[in-house]
Amino acid sequence: MKRVVEYRKLLEVDKNVTLKELKTIYRNSMKETHPDKFVNDEEGKLAAEEKSKAVISAYHFLVSIAPETLEKNLPEYQETINGSTILDFYLEKQTLFVTYLNGMSYEYIGVPKNVYIKMINAESPNRFAKRHIYGNYIYRKTGEAVEV
Repeated sequence: MKRVVEYRKLLEVDKNVTLKELKTIYRNSMKETHPDKFVNDEEGKLAAEEKSKAVISAYHFLVSIAPETLEKNLPEYQETINGSTILDFYLEKQTLFVTYLNGMSYEYIGVPKNVYIKMINAESPNRFAKRHIYGNYIYRKTGEAVEV
């Protein structure tokens, strides 16, 4: 959850920002911080590169958790959580990373360690996730199956 708050603060947006507004804010931020603006200022250019990387990362992350994005990808997400078994999962800094048997990967943001421990100890991680993870935490798609 901390990452979401930091990214929103960096781009100066609230949780109700639309994708269109987010894109405009992102473009304006990139115009202000683009490294090409600092032609003869090497130190300024390096600072601008770091700021640009942070803005790009924030933008992509916020787009991935935007309601419009989640709504667009909902059928695929529901097919994954209802029709595929959890292959692997782990927690890192309150982010639960879940990989499914169909090759899809999602991360669930803000999952406390005690919930993760309960998931580890659950008889069925799938059943536990359906009851306690899905619908309770912000999620985003992080990867998908690669066809060979």
